[in-house]
Amino acid sequence: MRNRPIPGSSGRVRPMSLFGAPVLHSPCDDVTDFGPSLARLVEDMFATMYAANGVGLAANQIGVPLKVFVYDCPDDDEVRHLGHLVNPVLVEADGITVRGPEGCLSLPGIEAGTPRFDHAVVEGRNAAGEPVRVTGTGWFARCLQHECDHLEGRIYPDRLTGLRRARALRAARRAPWGRTAAGG
Repeated sequence: MRNRPIPGSSGRVRPMSLFGAPVLHSPCDDVTDFGPSLARLVEDMFATMYAANGVGLAANQIGVPLKVFVYDCPDDDEVRHLGHLVNPVLVEADGITVRGPEGCLSLPGIEAGTPRFDHAVVEGRNAAGEPVRVTGTGWFARCLQHECDHLEGRIYPDRLTGLRRARALRAARRAPWGRTAAGG
């Protein structure tokens, strides 16, 4: 079920910020304007995420340093979770820690076993400014934690240690897009 366009969506695909781009490594700003420009941003984020075959996308991944992310992600029971969060706060991450494969649209083609909790709760608002609370388990909990990290200026290799971290960062620097994005 993933990667289905939203019916009636008129979003445009935006360029992806890649590893090394400063916008990925700085905390994002709170959204204060819940007007039409925010609704357009959310539509563009869905269009960009679907074009890249992703299950989640944070606004800073398209160069916009605002606390917004979108998702269309299944949980471990293949239940589809579709939505967006504005000014999200990870209020709960617990349960067992699972080291599972994790990738990122801003580090295309690179994946590493990354530890995440198997349960997460995120609170925020929707594009109209109404309160939203989202609970995720399994793969969807991983997605929620991953996107919240983005908005705090962290990418998944920041969660890695030792050899896993060294390998992921080396692969990113060696990738054609990594040399360009990281300035090397």
